Order: sequence, then structure tokens, then C-alpha cells
Amino acid sequence: MNNPHIPSRRPLRRLGAGVAIGAALALGLPLAAAAHVTVAPEQASAGSYEVLTFAFSHGCEGSPTTALEIEMPDGVGAVSPTVQAGWDIAISRDEADGLPRAVTFTAEEPIANELRAAVQLQVQVSADAEGTLAFPVEQRCEDGAVSWSEIAEEGEDPHALDAPAPVVTVAAGDAADDAHAPAGNEQAGAADPDTAAPWGLALGGVGAVLGAAALATSVVALRRR
Repeated sequence: MNNPHIPSRRPLRRLGAGVAIGAALALGLPLAAAAHVTVAPEQASAGSYEVLTFAFSHGCEGSPTTALEIEMPDGVGAVSPTVQAGWDIAISRDEADGLPRAVTFTAEEPIANELRAAVQLQVQVSADAEGTLAFPVEQRCEDGAVSWSEIAEEGEDPHALDAPAPVVTVAAGDAADDAHAPAGNEQAGAADPDTAAPWGLALGGVGAVLGAAALATSVVALRRR
């Protein structure tokens, strides 16, 4: 016979199952993305200079990585790879217009599978670029290679592709201002001192009031005891 005063544990079990499923999904998506060659940031402004970081943490079916060849799409007017220890860098250019067509990073020592590595390059996004810029990557290994060049169709999840190309979304921007801004000098999250100061004073005042109220409550409680 069930005791009416004992609450049922079924809702708690269902809640626990839901939390477990949510955690699995939250962990599964980053792990799936980590199996690809990624680019960061994933957004850029037309007419700006952007420093892009291409990263990977895998080889070719376990074989160590020896090189990354990154193809430059239409919409990139100039490229300046970042000098990095452990990598030799070569730029391929179009014979007709001299525009960069690919940048190849060759590892001085093969990079073992499951070790994360990243390379950087600064690109000039053309003022008339729009939509998305795909950067196909050829990952070469001691045994075999992988071409990360698949492009998702409209409405298709790029993570569902076997070998998606890293993609940067281009938004309209002020070319006159962005094109001459030095790359990498932005301070993310920095607040304007003129706007931050009033908020700091207000929060400080609220904290003082709450502290005084807590102290008064404690004194009253002690006196009652």
C-alpha cells in the first residue's frame, strides 16, 4: 500500500534523465566541432583586416599532420601569415593579378594525433565582400590527407558534413575606418570609463545598503536570543 505522505520519486528520476541528456548534447556538439579544422573568429566586417586562427586537434585517421594548405577565397584582397615557431610558411599567388590563392604551413616536426595545433594569418576582407567566405583546408599527413572543403547548403547544418570547410560570415562595415585599424589591438570587453563609473558607484551604494541591513538583522537576532 502506498503511503500518501511519501512523495513520488518519478519526477526526480525524469528530471535527472533530462539533465543527463542535456549534458550529453552540450558536450557532444563541441566534441563534434573539435573533429574538424576550425576558424576563429567566425565573423568579419567588409573592408576590414582580420586575424584568423585555424586550429585542429587530430591527424588523418591517426596519422600525424605534416602540413595545412589554406585556400584563399574570392573576397580576400591580401594576406599576411603570422610567423610561428615550428612552421615553414609559403604563399601561392595568382600569376595574372598577384592575389593570394593559398597559404601553406608545413610543420618542421609532424604533429601527433590528438595534439592541438593552430596557425594564424591576417586577411584583408574586400569592401564588396558579402555573405560567407569559405577557406578550404587541405590537411596533409604522413599517411594520407583530408580535404576540408565541403560547403553546407542553405538550411543545412555544417556540423553534419563529413569534412566542412572553415567559414567566416561577412557583415557590412565601414571600410574607411576598419581598413586602417591595426589588427589585434582590440580589447574585448573593455568598458567606456565615462559609462562604467556611474554604474560602479550605483552598485557600490547598493552593496553598502545591503551590508548595513544584514548587520542590523544580525544584531536584532542576537538580542532576541
